Amino acid sequence: MKIIIDGKEIEAKEGQSVLEAALAANVFIPHLCSHPDLEAKGGCRLCSVEIEGGSGAVPACETMAKDGMRIRVSGPEAEKVRKMAMELILATHPADCTGCPKYGRCELQSMYQYMGVSPERWRKKSRSTANDDSNPLISHLFTRCVRCGRCIRACQDLRGVKVLDYIKTDAGIRAGIPGGKSLKEAGCRFCGACIEVCPTGSIMDQVKIMKENRSMAENIVPCQSACPAHIDIPRYIRYIREGEFDKAAAVIREKVPFPETLGSICNHACEGECKRNELDAPLSVCRLKRAAAANESGAWKERVRREPATGKKAAVMGAGPAGLTAAYYLAKKGHEVTVFEKNPKAGGQCRYGIPAYRLPDRLLDREIHTILEAGIELRTNTQPQSPDQLLKQGYDTVLVAVGTHKGTRLPIEGSGLPQVYVNTDFLKQARLGTPLPLSGRVMVLGGGNVAYDCARTALRLGAEEVHIACLENEQQMTSTP
Repeated sequence: MKIIIDGKEIEAKEGQSVLEAALAANVFIPHLCSHPDLEAKGGCRLCSVEIEGGSGAVPACETMAKDGMRIRVSGPEAEKVRKMAMELILATHPADCTGCPKYGRCELQSMYQYMGVSPERWRKKSRSTANDDSNPLISHLFTRCVRCGRCIRACQDLRGVKVLDYIKTDAGIRAGIPGGKSLKEAGCRFCGACIEVCPTGSIMDQVKIMKENRSMAENIVPCQSACPAHIDIPRYIRYIREGEFDKAAAVIREKVPFPETLGSICNHACEGECKRNELDAPLSVCRLKRAAAANESGAWKERVRREPATGKKAAVMGAGPAGLTAAYYLAKKGHEVTVFEKNPKAGGQCRYGIPAYRLPDRLLDREIHTILEAGIELRTNTQPQSPDQLLKQGYDTVLVAVGTHKGTRLPIEGSGLPQVYVNTDFLKQARLGTPLPLSGRVMVLGGGNVAYDCARTALRLGAEEVHIACLENEQQMTSTP
């Protein structure tokens, strides 16, 4: 159907409100209580418009579009209602409010600036309601609340939790928790929907510890900041919750092409930063990553974006995680990529430094095959002499990703005796099926994950006893629990 807004003809769909149709056609109508994910209530009256043939101003969010309808956004009646509504909102909004500190912007501020309403003229008093920082994960800055009801509708209608509601206080009606309960006592799921829809920063993420080397956004989502690859953890977990494993895997592959490998062996620094630690226990981020990769159908491959061929050739020395990752993203950028690997199979330390019981060959082979499908040539049992040699062969660039396979022999007396092995050599030979001689009692020196890999491999190779010795106490050992 066709409707006309301020003389401009736009298309509207059946069942759309005037506000929805206008915004879809890039015609702006001021609004505050309205939100794309929430049912319209018309509470703020900022979206008031005039309909030809009607009387007075009506809220655009609650007025259904009809074919041939003529609408005036800036008519005198609509302007009067809109400005009066904004003045009432500003009358009790804190005079020192300079915008939402969460992202450096505030929808209310943007709206009154757009409407040309001066907040200083109308701010007469501030509601002296104390902030509530007692709840984990969420802070309530009640003086910022404009009673738009977005948070309440998100909690009740969108998520069905029904924790937030309008409550009466000495300072007036505001959003809160009936009965004076805490969010946890009231059954809050801490889903964050109220935070996402709040237009003024009245409900915010609780950040108890602001790490100086992180931005505000990074402190709000510390798991993503702690991840070395900065994978969008909240987004892929939401997809998993919805059963969208292909989408979840695609999100992970935006940053790393080894989702199932990481889901099997990652030391999950993200979980130590998970905000759920404030409530009970962290989400199993690492295992969820593995679940996404193990349950995906491969349909995401049909939508992989690849840039047009550039005519450039890249050589990668080393087919370990770093080399294959670089090759994968170079190929997606349209470059011709060749990977050289001196070992019989690709994988690097994932193949030769991590025991098979933790990272089976079939899993690693599957993920490497997916990477090579991007159009990468892999040459195993091949070790170029130098980067210069490859450049002379016509490659435009060379990435040296040969890894750190050489272990360290401790500078102590007896370290060169027979049957004293370096960890990397011991693990690689065991993975190749040609284990170094081992029997009787075994001592492993070190307290990291590699030490435990060696100890557990030694048991599997037939050691009668295995002991571990390290300088650190149990709390300071570098191995994961």
